[in-house]
Amino acid sequence: MAGISPIGSDWPTVRKHLREGISGVSSMPEWVACNGLQSHLVAKAKFEIPQEWHRKQIRTMGRVALMATYTAQEALRQARLLDHPSLTDGSCGVSYGSTEGSPPAVEEYFRSLAIKRSLKGLSPYTYIQLMSHTCAANLSQFFKIKGRIIPTCSACTSGSQGIGYAYEAIKNGYQRVMVGGGAEELHLAATVVFDVMFATSTQNQKPTSTPRPFDKHRDGLVIGEGAGTLIVEDLVHARTRGATIYAELVGFGTNSDGAHIVNPSIDGMEAAMRLALDDAKLRPSGIGYVNAHGTATELGDIAETQATARIFGKHMPISSLKSYMGHTLGACGALEAWMSIEMMREGWFAPTLNLRDVDKRCGRLDYIRKKPRELKVDYVMSNNFAFGGVNTSLIFRRWSGSGGLH
Repeated sequence: MAGISPIGSDWPTVRKHLREGISGVSSMPEWVACNGLQSHLVAKAKFEIPQEWHRKQIRTMGRVALMATYTAQEALRQARLLDHPSLTDGSCGVSYGSTEGSPPAVEEYFRSLAIKRSLKGLSPYTYIQLMSHTCAANLSQFFKIKGRIIPTCSACTSGSQGIGYAYEAIKNGYQRVMVGGGAEELHLAATVVFDVMFATSTQNQKPTSTPRPFDKHRDGLVIGEGAGTLIVEDLVHARTRGATIYAELVGFGTNSDGAHIVNPSIDGMEAAMRLALDDAKLRPSGIGYVNAHGTATELGDIAETQATARIFGKHMPISSLKSYMGHTLGACGALEAWMSIEMMREGWFAPTLNLRDVDKRCGRLDYIRKKPRELKVDYVMSNNFAFGGVNTSLIFRRWSGSGGLH
């Protein structure tokens, strides 16, 4: 597992932010110049291109694909697969996504066509950087992966679907190893999408006081960036080569609301969670913690928590990591899965930052607040919900050396 996030790009750094309540949100003064834009808040990630990467290797990559490639490289290194035959012999595939390609490449391409009306100076690699499956395609080329490619370009569920479809590819015997995850590159356009819907936070002078998922005084989300990669592998294959196993992925549910393109559906969210529980052959009581999508939007918070409460009841511990790192869109599902697994392994879970007064319209749940909750559990659920009515739910099992028994 590996990630790049606004609160760190290694687990010790991320752990410090989560345990000490340190926000990754800041203001972007240069955005003030954008007429009509209300939110000037962002959650940036620190990332530099490794010096050993040759220019020819990365000329087809924008920042979104570069971050995806870096986290994939770190995850593959941790899994001891970088030099393993399985990586390139066709038994490994890629299931990866982002909301879109690299926004600066989109700007360059359409500036040439729509404004300049000229192809002069337009790079032949610009389209590869902007295409929706740029992460999946570039990962396969960079690592010489010859298995199936599954681009998951489903906005806020891109990362979780990436992991879920990786799981299904292995479960059904199509691949032995999968590189799964998602990424997103920070750009003004993403904030504008939510700003025109009045869904962004405007606490521009107090950036670390927001977002506030589930809080009655919340005023919207903050856009972030990053990438997260999980290496999903067939259990027998992993054990045979002596891999270190961090968790077992036992359940995945995904569906469509079929109701509204933007507004969330309580029924659709509930159904996705129940699909994951059925897949894992678990009763709701088996789950010890739910990592919420928790964007800090009014409709989203209320619908999600009501759906969660329907299934689990008022005693289910729940929190949102977006309160620390903003909404990283295509990356959030992978980053939140990575962090949820690490917290499960260590026996504690982060509170929702800035949550003081729970909105009474939210479902009755055990909202983790103020300080980390020391809690040893065997199963965690990580949920994500996206525009288009796309819902996902992943269930991870604490690894005890006796997996594969479901």
